[in-house]
Amino acid sequence: MKACIVVVLLVLLVVTIAPTIASADPKTWKYQWPKTDFSKHNVNYSEIIEGGPSKDGIPSIDSPKFRKAAGYNKLTATEPVISLVINGDARAYPIQVLMWHEIVNDTVGGVPVTVTYCPLCNASMVFERRLDGKVLDFGTTGKLRMSDMVMYDRQTESWWQQFIGQSIAGEMTGKALNAAPSRLVSFSQFQKEHPNGKVLVPNNSNARPYGKNPYAGYVNSQKPFLYRGPYTLDIPQMAHVVMVGSNAWPLEKVRKAGTIKYQDIIIKWQAGQNSALDSASTGKGRDIGNITVQRKQNGSLVDAPYYVTFAFAFNAFVPNGVLHK
Repeated sequence: MKACIVVVLLVLLVVTIAPTIASADPKTWKYQWPKTDFSKHNVNYSEIIEGGPSKDGIPSIDSPKFRKAAGYNKLTATEPVISLVINGDARAYPIQVLMWHEIVNDTVGGVPVTVTYCPLCNASMVFERRLDGKVLDFGTTGKLRMSDMVMYDRQTESWWQQFIGQSIAGEMTGKALNAAPSRLVSFSQFQKEHPNGKVLVPNNSNARPYGKNPYAGYVNSQKPFLYRGPYTLDIPQMAHVVMVGSNAWPLEKVRKAGTIKYQDIIIKWQAGQNSALDSASTGKGRDIGNITVQRKQNGSLVDAPYYVTFAFAFNAFVPNGVLHK
């Protein structure tokens, strides 16, 4: 029955989200991307496919609105949010909102940032958007590479790979954004850690069915949607992994162990965060837990950057990475 549901889901996704699944061609892009210098690129264009929506078809949030996190009741306690703290400015970006927008251009603690989420990779990445003296604003191209969102900046219309924060086509080809220190946590944990923090709210609560998951059951599929690329790991492609730099651990292994120590890294798992991609509701998925990663530094422990993503994405974008089983 579950397999049938997944098949139906993917058929619906193809019909409703990706009506045209074909290799993209720079010659056909020019009418929509006249400012993009497609002569400059560092990936094979045959790897880029149409995801369905056109340019900005999934609209970024460029004027974000916030409410006080304390007392906010539009999210479940276990619902995942991207937690970002810069210069004492603490903000939570709910996955239920990013599910429908994928990009939020914001300024946090005086630092311009772009908060991104790719549902197909379960990749929540935050980058500083100030580069080479410019403040960039990002939008969605509607294209995918290795099942990951391809973004673009509105200043040069260069294309960027969301998972790694690097430009893959256009004037900015080869440039890389600096990652900002974000975490994926449950909303209740954010509220507890940052009682004076703020939470992103929809600009128009009726614009999208916020709280609904259009990818319900996706995590139970055997293969990632629209993925074109190799896979060499000996765990399921859709398995969750905890990624720290070029190392990754199966989330199930971390859950069973509770604590994993590797060199100067300490990874801990604690129950209380649900998957946003399991159920039809972003607040009712199975408990995948909260992860904390710390690194020993000068005799004390400091938070270290990490990501919880799917195994296939780690394999695709960190091909020389090490999976610890």
